[in-house]
Amino acid sequence: MQLSLDQIEHRAGAATHLYALSLVLQPGTVSVLLGATQAGKTTLLRLMAGLDVPSAGRVTVDGLDVTRVSVRQRNVAMVYQQFINYPSMTVFDNIASPLKLRRKGSGAGAADAMDKAAIKQRVQALAEKLHIEPFLQRLPAELSGGQQQRVALARALAKDAPLMLLDEPLVNLDYKLREELRDELSALFAAGSSTVVYATTEPTEALLLGGWTAVMDAGEVLQYGPTAEVFHRPASIRVARAFSDPPMNLLGGGAPRLGLPGAAIRPDTTVGLRASALRVVARPGDIALPGTVELAEIAGSDTFVHVATAAGELVAQLTGVHYFDLGAALTLYLDPAQVYLFGADGLLLQAPTRLERH
Repeated sequence: MQLSLDQIEHRAGAATHLYALSLVLQPGTVSVLLGATQAGKTTLLRLMAGLDVPSAGRVTVDGLDVTRVSVRQRNVAMVYQQFINYPSMTVFDNIASPLKLRRKGSGAGAADAMDKAAIKQRVQALAEKLHIEPFLQRLPAELSGGQQQRVALARALAKDAPLMLLDEPLVNLDYKLREELRDELSALFAAGSSTVVYATTEPTEALLLGGWTAVMDAGEVLQYGPTAEVFHRPASIRVARAFSDPPMNLLGGGAPRLGLPGAAIRPDTTVGLRASALRVVARPGDIALPGTVELAEIAGSDTFVHVATAAGELVAQLTGVHYFDLGAALTLYLDPAQVYLFGADGLLLQAPTRLERH
């Protein structure tokens, strides 16, 4: 199915939650809504689902206006940050519930028995993928919060609705399981035929899910396109800030002491450097940025080191675990081809000519 939003807005009294925006979601693909808390992601999902009605504009599905069609009349599956399950039903029956609803009206006998077998197979497969197979005969209250969220995910996937909306569904899970489920969800989305819209605050999650990404900020959609394209060519400083983890290093005043080759950088230009583009080992053609260590943080398998340089404070993302003494001298190295330039209006002037090297 193709979901289109045409100049939709959402206001509540004097407050504007969504400014006029238009989106045409790619059928059968994953579209990520990426933005900080209160960027407008949940509001947009609710309008897509039919839970709310826009203050202006139209929502169409395959060309049919559904702006004022309620969620009960749409074939939509939705998963929220906070899990929602049927407390009196086992995990198996929770997951099977949309499949049983679909089976209603079928004849009794052999055909019905085959349906039951197919339902059992589908539930077992989803439970295995989402690591909840041992809990199929338990009630939701007997599970942890993370396990209950996985049940809600499995039920939404079982429904196999043309439109699946997920509002930060992994946010309540522990780090290790979140990493595992991202990979599993990508495979499950690819195997299905649903148009998926997935809201997240995490740039890394958007990159892992692939597909298309809409970057949101303060009720606006700033840029929408193939995820890799939006990441490597952010249309503005606002997009670059939202689609960077850690945040992109932004140096004002043209960064005159950065030592970039050429003289085309104006004083009102902002220079952008991704943390992953900075290294501590030189390569031919690199720019050297000597400085002193202000902070070093180890997060997972990466080390983030904050360095005070003549060009300004820079954060470098180094693969692996590294130890640095505070105040120690440290030189960062940068391939000049990895520099972003933004104009006085904040719009992109120049993006890296090739992907970052690690």
